[in-house]
Amino acid sequence: MDLKPFVKTVPNWPRPGVNFLDISGILAKPEALDHCITRVAYTIRHLNVTSVVAVESRGFLFAAGAAAQAGVPLILARKAGKLPGQCHTVTYDTEYSQDSLQIQTQAKPGPHVLIVDDLLATGGTILAVNRLLRDHWSVNSVSAQVIINLGFLPGQQNLADNSISLDWITKYE
Repeated sequence: MDLKPFVKTVPNWPRPGVNFLDISGILAKPEALDHCITRVAYTIRHLNVTSVVAVESRGFLFAAGAAAQAGVPLILARKAGKLPGQCHTVTYDTEYSQDSLQIQTQAKPGPHVLIVDDLLATGGTILAVNRLLRDHWSVNSVSAQVIINLGFLPGQQNLADNSISLDWITKYE
């Protein structure tokens, strides 16, 4: 299924010169949302993933249903201060600033993790989650699944340079 008709480009948001890809159209079209969840669940099963890490916040929308469909645990990677209890934290550079993500210390990612996010641009967020997983847990392999891959940006290459395999549903060139 081609998802591009369901994605709206919003120019100059959140700041001038940036084109934001609004995925609300995917969420509003049940068959498009189901297609995404089914594809992510297929990736989970195909790669023998033992746990899924969903990236705040739009990654949650696709990862939760897919993890449930595939019968694997879901772990949340949230912005700093959003999770209760003790958390491991990673700080990383974004396209515009710095940000931090956290995973609760009691999380138990298995040896084969799939990171799910809505969009891949530079890969900074996925690389940060990868670093968090590898610094604090015994993870053998990390893969990533995104709904939209902005192929004209360096994210795909940056993940490959860090031995993170990538799957996507729609690619913008």
